[in-house]
Amino acid sequence: MSRLSYAECSARERLAALLDAGSFHEWLPPAQRVASPHLAALGVPSAFDDGVAIGRARLGGRPVFVAAQEGAFMGGGVGEVHGAKLVGLLRRAQAAQTAQTAQGSSQGECPEAVLLLLESGGVRLHEANAGLIAVSEVMRALLDLRAAGLPVVVLIGGGAGCFGGMGIVASCADRVVMSDVGRHAMSGPEVIEASHGVEEFDSRDRARVWRTTGGRHRYLCGDCDLLVEDDVAAFRAAALLAIGQGPRPLTLAALQAQQAVLEARSRLAQGADDAAALWRRLGVTEAEAVPDLALERLRALRPLHLADDTGA
Repeated sequence: MSRLSYAECSARERLAALLDAGSFHEWLPPAQRVASPHLAALGVPSAFDDGVAIGRARLGGRPVFVAAQEGAFMGGGVGEVHGAKLVGLLRRAQAAQTAQTAQGSSQGECPEAVLLLLESGGVRLHEANAGLIAVSEVMRALLDLRAAGLPVVVLIGGGAGCFGGMGIVASCADRVVMSDVGRHAMSGPEVIEASHGVEEFDSRDRARVWRTTGGRHRYLCGDCDLLVEDDVAAFRAAALLAIGQGPRPLTLAALQAQQAVLEARSRLAQGADDAAALWRRLGVTEAEAVPDLALERLRALRPLHLADDTGA
């Protein structure tokens, strides 16, 4: 069976191929013309779905709520309407979960999880503060949903990567699935170069970009839970596995443990001039060969203290 590249698919193509056939029911589809009010005022072309599709569907027979960002529209940038659609999806899932917990049943179908197919460079500069506020509201809604006991799974594998505010959103989720070609970070390479100069980070050095933001690096550092090939079928299988593991605890003890891991990694990174140096300090053998290793071999190199309940 031939592979279907996740990176080369549009947001709607990913939804069609990832989810159970014909199960996706979109809320606020393009026909409803819910577009950004700011872009037209600036003379910037808009999209009738504002670059994100949201709705309910089934994955392996399991009911899920899902959102998919379109990286081809403004780099997946988040504006007021785009963010509001994401918040609405998360709040609707929380309401269904709360009703089911209180009454034993929900009004309508309660999802088993929320899937976020993220591809974004961050906030749209065109919408400035409105976009920043939107991202903060997405974070709050996501954490509220996790506190209610419903898991959130993020998939990252699009060409635009997952940066800026949406990079933070991804880190707030229960689990992150990435492909070998996916990228995830707070600041994108071009942003770092513009702020601190090419000496700090050369965004044209593609090998270095992937060594420091790519799926292999994130997996070895523990920021990515499941690393898959650039294949929609592989993402589907990983999403089902992640959903089956249920929610992660969102407690003070869990947050303190995660903070301790991050502080330890920060100490190890001091003086490391390349990702390979950090990998060695983390206990990764064959660190120099990591970029060229088959994924099956790479998964076996992940430090044991970073292994989680997905069995990755």
